[in-house]
Amino acid sequence: MRVSFHEEADQEFFEAIEYYEGCEKGLGEDFSFEVYSVIHHVIEHPEAWPIIENGVRRCFTKRFPYGVLYSLDNNEIFILAMMHLHRSPDYWKSRM
Repeated sequence: MRVSFHEEADQEFFEAIEYYEGCEKGLGEDFSFEVYSVIHHVIEHPEAWPIIENGVRRCFTKRFPYGVLYSLDNNEIFILAMMHLHRSPDYWKSRM
C-alpha cells in the first residue's frame, strides 16, 4: 500500500520531532518511531480506525498526544495531518 503525506502534515511531523528533541535528547527520535509504528498499523489495517469526518480516519499515538489523520483512496493512504490533540481540533479540514 502506498503512503503519501500532505505537505503540511509532513511539516507538522518534522516540527514535532524537532520540538521533542529540544525538550530531551532522543525524545524526538522516540516520537518519530511512535508515528512510524502508527503508520505501519494503518498500512496493515487501514479500515480499523473510525471515520471522524468525510472519510477521514484518526489513529492515536500511544505515548504522545498526537493523532494521525488519514484518508483511503484505492490503494493509497493519504496522511492529512499530524494533529496535536490539545490544540485547534479543526485546523486540518481545509486540507480535504
